[in-house]
Amino acid sequence: MNPYSQFVDQFVEAVEKAKSLPLGGFEPLPRPHLAAGAPTVLFFSPHPDDECISGGLALRLLREQGMNVLNVAVTQGSNKPRQVQRYHELQAACDHLGLGLIQTGPVGLERITPRARKEDPSHWTRCVDIVERILREQKPKVVFCPHDRDWNGTHIGTHWLVTDAMRRIPDLECYLVETEFWGAMDDPNLMVEISPKDLADMIAALTFHVGEVTRNPYHLSLPAWMMDNVRRGAELVGGQGGAAPEFKFAVLNRIRKWSGGEARRYFEGGREVGAGADLGAVFA
Repeated sequence: MNPYSQFVDQFVEAVEKAKSLPLGGFEPLPRPHLAAGAPTVLFFSPHPDDECISGGLALRLLREQGMNVLNVAVTQGSNKPRQVQRYHELQAACDHLGLGLIQTGPVGLERITPRARKEDPSHWTRCVDIVERILREQKPKVVFCPHDRDWNGTHIGTHWLVTDAMRRIPDLECYLVETEFWGAMDDPNLMVEISPKDLADMIAALTFHVGEVTRNPYHLSLPAWMMDNVRRGAELVGGQGGAAPEFKFAVLNRIRKWSGGEARRYFEGGREVGAGADLGAVFA
C-alpha cells in the first residue's frame, strides 16, 4: 500500500469540507493599537481581493510593527455592474483584517494596463495624478505593488502606475515591496513566513469577496500556494541547493529602498523571516 495515499486523501477531504464553510459575515478581528504618527504602509491592490491574497507581509507589519496599513483600491474590477458591490465587499474584507482603505474613484480606475500606458498617455497621466496625490498625502514608509511581470495586465499596469507616480516625487524615500501572484518573480529577495493564524484570517477575509469566491473558490487554494512559496523561496531566496526553512506557509517579495527616483537594493542575497522573527530588522 502506498503510505502517501492517506496523506493525499486527507488534503482532498479537507478541501471538500471547506467548501461548506460560510463566506464572509465574520466579526472584525481585534486591531492593534496604533501610536500617534505610526508609519504608513500603502498597499496598492490591482483588484479587490489582492489585499487578502498577497498581503501577508503587510498584515504582519500591522500586527507586529504597529504600522498603519492602508489598502489602495486601484481598480474595482472590470465588470461594471459589479464595481460598486466589489467595493462594498472590499470594505468588509479590510474591516475584518483591520486595514484602512483608500478609494481612487467612485468605481476605481479604469484601463490600468501597459497598453493604456503606451497608447493613451492623457488617460494614464490622469491616473498617475491620483496616485501621486495619495503618495504625497500619506507620506508612506512602505509601498507595496505587484512586480512588473505579474502576468495579469492590471497587475503589471499597477506596477507602472505606482512607480510612475513615485518618480514624480523627488524627495520620496521609502521601502518598495513588490508582490507576486499570477506570475512568479525570478529574483525575490525576501521570504516571510505566514503563521497558520494569520493565514486563516486572510482566508476568512478573502471570503468577504463573496461574488468572486462563489464563481471560483480560490480561497481554498491559498494554503497550497503559500506552501509552494516555501519550496520556491528555499532556492530563490535562501540560495540554490540550500536547506529549506521549517516554514509551512510563506509569501515571497522583492524589497528595495526607493530613493532618488529609483529602487535600490540595500542588502546582498536574500532574507528569510520566520513567524516569530522581528520584521523591524528588515525595515530598519
